[in-house]
Amino acid sequence: MQRRKTSIITLTLLFTIIVSTSSVRRSEAYSSKETSKKTSLSLKINKAEVQKAIIYKKQKLALNDALSDYFKKAIKRGEILGAGVSVVKGDSIIFSGGFGLRNLKKQDHVDANTVFRLGSLSKGFAGVLADMEVSEGKLHWEDKVSDLVPEFALSSPALTSQITLSKILSHSSGVPYHSYTNLVESGMSLTDIAKRFKSLKLSARPGDIYSYQNAIFALSGTMVQKATGETIQQALKEKIFTPLGMSTASTDYESLMKSEDFATPYYQLANGWRARKINQKYYNAVAAGGVNASPSDMAKWMRFLLGHNPGVFNPMALSKVFAPMIEIKGYHHYYQQWEGHVASYYGLGWRIHKFADPATGELSTMMHHGGAVSNYRNEIALFPKEDMGVCILFNSPTQLAQRVVPELHEIIKKVMGSPLNGLSKGQLAMN
Repeated sequence: MQRRKTSIITLTLLFTIIVSTSSVRRSEAYSSKETSKKTSLSLKINKAEVQKAIIYKKQKLALNDALSDYFKKAIKRGEILGAGVSVVKGDSIIFSGGFGLRNLKKQDHVDANTVFRLGSLSKGFAGVLADMEVSEGKLHWEDKVSDLVPEFALSSPALTSQITLSKILSHSSGVPYHSYTNLVESGMSLTDIAKRFKSLKLSARPGDIYSYQNAIFALSGTMVQKATGETIQQALKEKIFTPLGMSTASTDYESLMKSEDFATPYYQLANGWRARKINQKYYNAVAAGGVNASPSDMAKWMRFLLGHNPGVFNPMALSKVFAPMIEIKGYHHYYQQWEGHVASYYGLGWRIHKFADPATGELSTMMHHGGAVSNYRNEIALFPKEDMGVCILFNSPTQLAQRVVPELHEIIKKVMGSPLNGLSKGQLAMN
């Protein structure tokens, strides 16, 4: 009887061991299959990322070729001598470089670090700087100019009290078009110019119309100084240039001339290009036109403006400078001739254009500005919907500036829009 009990117990234990072993084997097999699936999925993801990186590399090479072809043709046609170009897409600077010559006599070429005068592209810096000071509570958009610049007055106290920081930054003060630009260009101090506005008759009531200005716009820099104790030169360097790593950016003639890599300005005669001495106009009015920078600097600037450097300034706060303040009416401006143009406005140091897609009617927005000073001619444009920015700096006056933004926009979309679009057979064959 005892032997029978022992046999039953032994058989039970043996069955348990067999079942347990079988379960472990099934569990191990399942685990192995899951590991295999995860490994396979990981390999697919890694392969996709690698493929994506390869395509991106090919796109950048194709863009370089397309831009080179575009500007070489412009140089061959005699439209330009040199150009510095920057393109930003998303969080990446996808092109920063140059084409043609920065100095004809020395045969020096434009590169990513060649410094140009920006002219009115400086107004975009002034608008953003003011936004930073407002965010810190040091300035307010409705601060009266006369409270911080007591030399400034219009023909009556009632009118004077209506001229605020936001109105001068949006060219909606009602002061006649380009009033006292000649005094700015003569080198007169802004405080002396401010005294002259009292004798002007306004074109319209403050806030009613867009009327482009340099002299009164530049007083925003004086307001910054009075409110913060820092000159606009110091404030730009401290709050924008240094944090963004804009190592070649400056706001004075001496810094430009000390640079070992700056673009000499030229103008065209029947028998070729002639160099022009760089003048010092607008260094007395930095907010309106006194910033110097290179293509690499402008790429960092655009990356920031598109919201990809939040550590420097809250991207949401930038929406104020890009908000339409006053409509730019009419259709005689060159940017109003661009395909699909619907309307243009001015924000705070920036033009804001609305476009409709010719095929779909879908609306989009472009933030833009042009600039010209001392025979330099420049353009900058941001396309927030596409997370894209482009800047072109010329060292000569050129009609190409009036169409370069939409033409480059189309080239960039073609090359970067899809994995194979715009890529040559040679580039597609690369690994």
